[in-house]
Amino acid sequence: MSAKNHKLALSVQYPDPRLQQSLTRQKVRRWVQAALLAPAELTVRFVDAEEGRVLNREYRAKDYATNVLTFAYNEGEQIEPDAPTQADIVLCTDVLEKEALQQKKTLEEHAAHLIVHGVLHAQGYDHHDEVEAEEMEQLERDILEALGYPDPYAA
Repeated sequence: MSAKNHKLALSVQYPDPRLQQSLTRQKVRRWVQAALLAPAELTVRFVDAEEGRVLNREYRAKDYATNVLTFAYNEGEQIEPDAPTQADIVLCTDVLEKEALQQKKTLEEHAAHLIVHGVLHAQGYDHHDEVEAEEMEQLERDILEALGYPDPYAA
């Protein structure tokens, strides 16, 4: 996988500050940059379970906090070829910590995976069917391997 540094405007927000020391802006930038296939303007936001639940309920009609939500703002629009991808990627700290523990992963490994996953969603990747899911998962594996992390889908 060739690492090309695409132009990135990144805001990292910690309204839930619990992970601010361990998941630094520098780490988040590295993970986002590794998953970029084109220029982007992104916000990565770490929230608590309450905010995560509200966002998931309001935008996906699911009344629970989920691990990552991606809000892609120019998805499906007719945009100029060089226009940056614009999206917010929201991670729920409570779910992130719980899943990392359940899956016997470090918090950093799980966060890197979810951020890569969210950035790919922002760029139009999805997993609605088996073919799309396999393509997206392989891309995630390749990116995470290049970053030095293990296969997030290994049993």
